[in-house]
Parts: sequence; C-alpha cells; structure tokens
Amino acid sequence: MSKKLANKVALVTGASKGIGAAVAADLAAAGATVIVNYATSKAGADRVVAEIENAGGKAIASQGDFSKTADIERVFNDIQQKFGRMDILVNNAGVYEFGAVADLTPEFFHRFFDLNVMGTMLAIKHASALMENGGSIINMSSVVSKMGPAMGSVYVATKGAVDALTVSLSKELGPKQIRVNAVNPSLIVTEGTTHAGMAGGEFHEFFLKTTPLGRVGQPDDVASVVTFLASEDAKWVNGQHIGVTGGQTM
Repeated sequence: MSKKLANKVALVTGASKGIGAAVAADLAAAGATVIVNYATSKAGADRVVAEIENAGGKAIASQGDFSKTADIERVFNDIQQKFGRMDILVNNAGVYEFGAVADLTPEFFHRFFDLNVMGTMLAIKHASALMENGGSIINMSSVVSKMGPAMGSVYVATKGAVDALTVSLSKELGPKQIRVNAVNPSLIVTEGTTHAGMAGGEFHEFFLKTTPLGRVGQPDDVASVVTFLASEDAKWVNGQHIGVTGGQTM
C-alpha cells in the first residue's frame, strides 16, 4: 500500500518527547523521512528515532536550539547537505510558563519570544528556501491565543503572533506552492504539561468540564491532524488555524 508522504523529507522541531515525538512518528508511518530535532535531550531524540526505525520508518536525530540563530542555520545546512531539499516543516519547539505581568522581566519575555516566535520565523525562512517544489509548513499554536487566560500574557502573546504570521506567510509563500497552517490544541497530556501541573488538578478539571467530548487531548490527537496538513489531502488548505480541542472553545 502506498504511503501518502513517501519520499518526503520532514523536520519536526522539539521532537524528543510529547507532541513533537508523536508527530515525528506519525509522519514517518506515513512514509516521510523525519529529522527529529532536539535542543538538549539527545536520549529522548535517539529513543524517538529508534522507535520509528523499529516500526519500519526512516529518521535521524538533529541537535539544535531554535532560540539560537547559529543553531538554526546549522540544522538547515545539515539538511541541505544530507537531502538537498525538504518538503515538510513542523514548528513544534516552544516554551510555556505562566506568570504575573507584575513579575515580568526582559529575560522572561525574550526566552519566550526568541523560541516561540523568532525561532518559528527563522525556521520558515530557511525551510522555504529548500522547498523548491512546494511544501507544507505547520506551526504549533494553542487554543490560548483565543482564550487569553490570566497570568499567561507572554505565552499567549507568542501564540497570537504565531497565528498572525501563519496567515501572513501563507499569502507570501503561497505563490511558491508552500502552504502554511497552524494547529491550535487545547490541553494535551504530555510530560511537559504534567510537569507544569497542567495535566491534573483544577486546570485539568476545567478542560474536562468545558470540552464537549469529555476528555483532554493526547499527543496522537494532534499528530494525525499534522500529518493531514502535511499531505496532499490538504492541498487546498492554506492560512488556516485548525483547532484540535474536542470542541473546547472557552
């Protein structure tokens, strides 16, 4: 049986765990050769690569902190040398943490914007240069860009920026047959959300009560949507924000 992403080269940033790992595995299962990016967790990235290869897929690990310009350039130079092109970019690397505006510092602000926004835009800059035959770019945003929860102004601002740049770049890159879309999940149970105290407690209960499907999300709920957007099944989908929320809209 043919696979919808056969012969495609995909980069997933922040793919050593959580949503990124699930996305990498799903893209590989659809036939793509996946570059599993990580910033610090080599063991995690190697584990994701091994799981993909054990399932019959193709993947390599690639270290690079996407808040650092030099790292971003190195990652894409390596992709160009190894593959000569790329077809799919999933901007998943990001940082999230809530905090009061009264405690805001420039360091806190730049830690979020350097990775969540600048890293996303620079990745798109370099990836689009390697997409000579068109391609698909999927940005990981969040339902919080519309919810605007208290104590989350900096994180929310970064996701609002991701939503805005997705629309703008879909128009800029569309003539090159490069589609740019965003995925906006609600609460997804991952190592990160569990460690941050989001998966469990009052926050968890809020999402359970306000989600019509009666549960919180899992990484594979997001991964299957990303694979759809990466494929020709979504060839007429561009500049969109796809909510992966179980109907949660508050």
